[in-house]
Amino acid sequence: MTASHSDSLVVLFGATAGAYGAKLGSDERELILLVWQVVDLHSKKVGTLHKSLVKADNLDLSDQCREVSGLTPEGLGKAEPLDRVLQQFSQLVSSDLKVLGRSSYTLCSDGQLLIRQVLHPETSKKNFLLSDCFYSFYDLRKEFHTCYPSSAAVKDQTIKSMAEYLGLGTDEAEEDFGVWQVKTMVAIIFSMLSEGCNHVFTEPETVKYKYETGPCSKSETVDSETVIRARGLPWQSSDQDIARFFKGLNIAKGGVALCLNSQGRRNGEALVRFVNSEQRDLALERHKHHMGSRYIEVYKATGEEFLKIAGGTSNEVAQFLSKENQVIIRMRGLPFTATQEDVLGFLGPECPVTGGKEGLLFVKYPDGRPTGDAFVLFSCEEYAQNALKKHKEILGKRYIELFRSTAAEVQQVLNRYMSTPLIPTLPTPIIPVIPPPYTIATGSIRDCVRLRGLPYTAGIDDILEFMGDATGDIKPHGVHMVLNQQGRPSGDAFIQMKSADKAFMVAQKCHKKMMKDRYVEVFQCSGEEMNFVLMGGTLNRSGLSPPPCLSPPAYAAFQTAAVIPAEAAALYQPQALLPTTRTPQASAAAPPTVTYYPAQAAQLYMNYTAYYPSPPVSPTTVGYIAAPPGAVAAAATATHTPILPQPGALVRMQGLPYNTGMKEILSFFQGYQYAPDDYNGLIQLSDQARSVLQAPKEWVCL
Repeated sequence: MTASHSDSLVVLFGATAGAYGAKLGSDERELILLVWQVVDLHSKKVGTLHKSLVKADNLDLSDQCREVSGLTPEGLGKAEPLDRVLQQFSQLVSSDLKVLGRSSYTLCSDGQLLIRQVLHPETSKKNFLLSDCFYSFYDLRKEFHTCYPSSAAVKDQTIKSMAEYLGLGTDEAEEDFGVWQVKTMVAIIFSMLSEGCNHVFTEPETVKYKYETGPCSKSETVDSETVIRARGLPWQSSDQDIARFFKGLNIAKGGVALCLNSQGRRNGEALVRFVNSEQRDLALERHKHHMGSRYIEVYKATGEEFLKIAGGTSNEVAQFLSKENQVIIRMRGLPFTATQEDVLGFLGPECPVTGGKEGLLFVKYPDGRPTGDAFVLFSCEEYAQNALKKHKEILGKRYIELFRSTAAEVQQVLNRYMSTPLIPTLPTPIIPVIPPPYTIATGSIRDCVRLRGLPYTAGIDDILEFMGDATGDIKPHGVHMVLNQQGRPSGDAFIQMKSADKAFMVAQKCHKKMMKDRYVEVFQCSGEEMNFVLMGGTLNRSGLSPPPCLSPPAYAAFQTAAVIPAEAAALYQPQALLPTTRTPQASAAAPPTVTYYPAQAAQLYMNYTAYYPSPPVSPTTVGYIAAPPGAVAAAATATHTPILPQPGALVRMQGLPYNTGMKEILSFFQGYQYAPDDYNGLIQLSDQARSVLQAPKEWVCL
């Protein structure tokens, strides 16, 4: 019943059980009140004013809501739920329009929040659809500013300030909550329609019905004021799931980019591009709103970051993604001999691929070898769901994994594989690892604290400032920053205190204290728990879970940190070292009260790999740090550490099942000779070096 030039407006006002005014909808509280009235723009007549209470699932009202609205949980408990109220709304509006002799209408609300931040997100979570009228509305504040340019800025407008600007004599105390607001909005509209203004309502705000997929080129210009970063997403999230989280806000075409790590796995983050900065600002208000049982963090991001993830240059990818509004499915684990006909036969007639063979994109290495990955296009959700039902079914002799994907993920995967260097021989041996002059403490004494949720830009100085007076109780070299697989801060850090009492006091004093724009969680833990977490295990309220990449019998904690001699450190590029690490000269020039940095050894941060069970799970490879042969020989001579065997003595295994243990590998090589010590003898390194190479996370001692 909407039209581009409607002859009637339905003035709409609402309130939630939580925040009011400029923060409406920012706390995820449910709608509890709707008030509306029909206005005939031509005859300037009005229909009946309707007020309807809404029964929320959670009737715990905030203090602000009780004070402003005067509503009580007892009164709301007798109301109808939201879906019934919206049905009544449609019926009553239709009846009022018939009385006025009109047929079409457009909603008019006080600002954007009621429609975009309350109604659309709430109905999406409750799994029922809004009628078409809620996808087009007039923002009274914008219309008022257009009619009266000398009035306050749109963001500063309120119903009361607009009424005062026009000199309307209305008393808020005389009317019920919601009734005064609607009556005042109607009076403001009549003033705008008067002969002096003759305002015309012609350009309504629109809400997109669905998210539109599409490719993005690296040559595009992306405004940084339109991009956000969402963190904490479930691994299985698709672009449609993210669009649903931001329901009510207009995402740009192809504006959802799921982020992948260097192993091709989703890392729980996404970059989202909106149509303008206003929509981006509204998206930031959904910080810590929930997707299922998980809360999602929302931060500002840049256009460069979005293009780095979503932008592509491949003509093949652009052609593949040129078919718009297609559902993309990623297939992983295909036999290397699989053909297009094999894939189409595997999917079957119940899920036809868009364009047949043209809807398939095989991912290959630069030399043309298949990777076992492919992307498939489907024209509708039904076909895609049928395809996902074939997850882990067999093609040839391999089971195939299927996951929902996005255009940005296609770009990332293609870019990653096409930039993968060919490795005709084994990498150059790593430099032997020598024991450092200090060790990581172990044991069950809870003399450590864990900092979780650090800003990614936080450095050692920020942590020391955050700790305050407690910095004097930190052990020398007791600050441990945890890095992710790309060598970037993971948001975690461990601090070794001088005693368990000191650790307890720090946890009590600093828990949820703010660092920059984020609060940081601080937990007391033991050295043993710290080492387990550094190896990839999890430590939470439920207790300790061992690393997923190690079996319990082989589980062992770190004993020491990995460092190299100062002479050998000069062989490496500066980017191999943490930017905040001070040089020995700098440390000597300005020694702090407590020494947090090693004084005689430069630190080497090795690029480890790990197994994290997140779709899509791609095979992992160990990243060796190359060094000139001369440096390797010199370091080995100095430390009397065995050198890796020459090429030909090692073999590299890819495509192993993720539950494979050492017994299966040894059984596979039965009949062949290998180092007799144990399975670690395949790599002739010290015990410390072996433990480091097994580590799933990078970690450094500062």
